Amino acid sequence: MKTHIIAALGLLALATPALADGDATKGEQVFNKCKACHSIIKPDGTPVVKGGMVGPNLYGVIGRAAASGMAANGKPFNYGTGLQAMGKDGVVWTQALVAEYVKNPTAFVHEKTGDNSLRSNMSFMLAQGGEDVAAYLASVAPASN
Repeated sequence: MKTHIIAALGLLALATPALADGDATKGEQVFNKCKACHSIIKPDGTPVVKGGMVGPNLYGVIGRAAASGMAANGKPFNYGTGLQAMGKDGVVWTQALVAEYVKNPTAFVHEKTGDNSLRSNMSFMLAQGGEDVAAYLASVAPASN
């Protein structure tokens, strides 16, 4: 019986995604690199993080379909062809996908779409801390996400 419990706990540990371990507090600090291009603005205009307007507003990105967000000024954002294709395919951002995406956005798009001609407009790559940024974005998400 004891062996079965240990085996079950071991399988549970393996089944739990490592990306769930992102640290939102660390992610808030890492997000300082992101805010050169991205803001986090609530729908009522309240800023969570004032940042750049080059990238889309990241408020509520976790749980949102790819290429469906707005710009920080509330107008539709002009996403690259890769994210548009992912959105049409029904890809929804999870913490795990965001963490994977920020490591190498163009390679991510190629892998997810199978089309090497598609691109991500995001040229910045975050080699470390993606899990933390994803956890931070989830922590500032609307209650319904």
